[in-house]
Amino acid sequence: MNSISIIVRILRQFRRDKRSLALMFAAPLLVLTLMWLVLDSGDYVPEIAAVDLPDRFVEILENEAEVMSLDRHEAEDALKNQEIDAVLEWEENKPALTLEGSDPTASGAVNMALQQTLNQMNPQQEQMEPEIHYYHGSEEIKLFDNIGPVLIGFFIFFFVFIVGGVSFIRERTQGTLERSLATPLKRWEIVIGYLGGFGLFTIIQSIIIAAYSIYALDVFMAGNFLYVLLVTFLLALSALSLGTLLSAFAKNEFQMIQFIPLVIVPQVFFSGMFNLETLDPWLRAIGNIMPLTYGAEALRDIMIRGSAFGSFAVEVFVLFGFTLLFTLLNIVALKRHRKL
Repeated sequence: MNSISIIVRILRQFRRDKRSLALMFAAPLLVLTLMWLVLDSGDYVPEIAAVDLPDRFVEILENEAEVMSLDRHEAEDALKNQEIDAVLEWEENKPALTLEGSDPTASGAVNMALQQTLNQMNPQQEQMEPEIHYYHGSEEIKLFDNIGPVLIGFFIFFFVFIVGGVSFIRERTQGTLERSLATPLKRWEIVIGYLGGFGLFTIIQSIIIAAYSIYALDVFMAGNFLYVLLVTFLLALSALSLGTLLSAFAKNEFQMIQFIPLVIVPQVFFSGMFNLETLDPWLRAIGNIMPLTYGAEALRDIMIRGSAFGSFAVEVFVLFGFTLLFTLLNIVALKRHRKL
């Protein structure tokens, strides 16, 4: 066998493996398109609530930001619900700014808009120094603190997805799954058994990653660590159930890896690692069908905003719903191997 014969054999293999061939050309285009949509979407325009500000000040500020006039109670509610980036009011003849504070990009845009407004108000005079408060976090929050919760969720989701999917494929290729299917066990019992076995390792992994990020890397943490473990565990279970589901449609480990650009990479862009407020609403809506979106938002609520369970309960229930859906689909997928 010479080099030419090896080349011919590999080309024949790719010709038979249409999935790999399509992935080589389609996946890079998909990733590049997502990067273009997210990173080339324009400058962030902050949303600021104006409370009893001078008309002239509001008029200039509107050139730099989206401004809505609210009373103090309405402004506080909007800030609490993350509907706006800041509240700006006038106290003792100078502006007082309260930043939502959980997103350094938004906070920086608000500060820039305020400074430009002050420069236009008094171009030849000494600038008034605004009084700045933070509703969440503090001025110490850096970019890594903001994306840290997303990274924790991502790494847990990614590695559980890969390890779970590849391990389930090995169960098939080594004949272990077939032997289980030959027993009187029901499909749901087999699925629950596999998820339970792998799930024990996801608990350990969640604890290690979360604890290392918070206590070793000193990622900003304002909430309850047990809540972090709850969310990461549910996120890991959703990744595990999704990984085992997709592994039913892969013949080997290489085909399982092929799902990464299609399943994992899009979640990175739409889960909150990048600010998506400048995107069209229909593009932002893509994140609503991705488990990592809800896990990342819940982790931000806990770690940056110090929220109680009620604030992120919806995200917890959605993650549980994803896990339940993928588990049921796993049971159906086993019909590919045995009719019960």
